Amino acid sequence: MSDSDIQQVVKQKYSELARRTESGDHVSCGPSARCCDPISSGLYVSEQTDQLPAQAVLASLGCGNPTALAKLNAGELVLDLGSGGGLDVLLSAKQVGPSGKVYGLDMTDEMLALAKENKKKAGADNVEFLKGEIENIPLPDNSVDVVISNCVINLSSDKGRVLREAFRVLKPGGRLAVSDIVTRGEISPEIRKNMLLWVGCVAGALEETEYRNTLESAGFQNIEIEETRVYRAGDARDFLANAGIEADAIAAQVEGRFFSAFVRAAKPA
Repeated sequence: MSDSDIQQVVKQKYSELARRTESGDHVSCGPSARCCDPISSGLYVSEQTDQLPAQAVLASLGCGNPTALAKLNAGELVLDLGSGGGLDVLLSAKQVGPSGKVYGLDMTDEMLALAKENKKKAGADNVEFLKGEIENIPLPDNSVDVVISNCVINLSSDKGRVLREAFRVLKPGGRLAVSDIVTRGEISPEIRKNMLLWVGCVAGALEETEYRNTLESAGFQNIEIEETRVYRAGDARDFLANAGIEADAIAAQVEGRFFSAFVRAAKPA
């Protein structure tokens, strides 16, 4: 599958999820809500979401909660890569306050329309949603303090370019603080493909060491990859069974190998 094919698959999937959200459905990262409960459930506490539009919460498709881990400060400029329905943007806007600003970047018209409606409902004046690709960020060099993202970089077919773009738009001393899917160690190609399809709809998560190396190649320093949630073969039992794979038979190859992580890195000052 070519890079453009992968991008089109992602775009179509998230356009459909946006339409489902508008009708009041709770969406998930995979073919059914049940399959992704271990991934997308329990990431946000009610104190964070109670005051936000319901559709922003329904459209949450992440694998983590970067807004709880990024430690945003009043007055900062923040960019959310792959902002979807806008949940992390709106949460970030509360943290940076009226003296700060948060950009949400998404390539999907339907998600952008949903996000802009959620912005209006939330009365978030310090938010701006932009149309574009995370491989080609439509912002100038050295323009934001923090780049966040929630389980979107793993969907890109050119993660090196995404991270180089993130580095470019960060101010000197700026920081990257993203949640993402990461793998660890050697995994057979068939199992890797099926587990990653379950985890994130498109099989593309980087191996932990490769992720570090890609960040370093982009220019980042002070790199940390913190495991936040481990996925096990039993979590994906139904999905794997439909793919003709027995979860118990591959458990030894899966345990501890697929996980959500909070990835931190900094641009040199």
